[in-house]
Amino acid sequence: DEAVRGTCEDASVCKRFAVSVGYWKDPYIQYFVRQAKERKAPEINRGKFVCVPGYYARVHGVSYLIRAFLEKTECNCQIVNLGAGMDTLFWRLKDENLLPRKYFEVDFPMIVARKIHNIKSKPPLSKPIMESHSGDSLLIDSHSLDSSRYSIVGADLRFSSDLEEKLKKHSLDVHLPTLLVAECVLVYMTPQQSANLLKWAASTFPVAMVINYEQVNMRDRFGQIMIENLQRRQCNLAGVEPCSSLDSQRERLLLNGWENARAIDMMKVYSFLPQADVKRIEALEFLDEKELFEQLMQHYCICWASKDSSNL
Repeated sequence: DEAVRGTCEDASVCKRFAVSVGYWKDPYIQYFVRQAKERKAPEINRGKFVCVPGYYARVHGVSYLIRAFLEKTECNCQIVNLGAGMDTLFWRLKDENLLPRKYFEVDFPMIVARKIHNIKSKPPLSKPIMESHSGDSLLIDSHSLDSSRYSIVGADLRFSSDLEEKLKKHSLDVHLPTLLVAECVLVYMTPQQSANLLKWAASTFPVAMVINYEQVNMRDRFGQIMIENLQRRQCNLAGVEPCSSLDSQRERLLLNGWENARAIDMMKVYSFLPQADVKRIEALEFLDEKELFEQLMQHYCICWASKDSSNL
């Protein structure tokens, strides 16, 4: 667990660096993480390297699906961000007037405690939460924060009954259309544990969508090298089996109660992004290892699935 928690710091540092170079705008990441001391390679910022989260393509690909869900529901929905780390999506959605009825984040209690400390001590983070809050006084302790629009919950995703109990204490509404987001999360759980989590979500919410970003094509030599690099950091991918192919990623979702599922690799996502902006970011840093970049992008994917009893 300690090595898995360490990936949160790696991800946050790289995100801040990518933002500082100009890949995308995020005025809030600076309040959660120090500036990177060393320069990150361009292929890390644009795609994905080893276990450090991919940046430009990942952020835009996942954001596209989140905004599509918010548009379909007219924001009359809730979002549950699983393994959220130092993610800043709540603040960015508020700036765009796109907040759902309630936004939940879940992570290890240790990570949650750190995030809450940053929020309490930095007005640019706490003020938007207070502005969106209504009703009784905001509840906050070392491992949880609960306002009317935003909650952070310290929980272990491997135990879905405990997760559900904690979310319901923070006013989770199972009847609202619900979007669950998991970015580089399921791969650190055993296949059975991730199946249980997906099954819980599919059986709990009548109208729901899940977005999963993680590794794919991990049985080839390039995938094996990625696994070995992580093992050298004592970080084992316990759930790598469902990451064998795009088909295995889709199959996991369908076998665990989701009605429709799709999966595309990040090279495909990159090709779908607005080409004017792609040209802009490609001009930010010289990328001489295009073949490596393509290999990296072919070993990560975005999968999404839905369950829709009301034909939304």
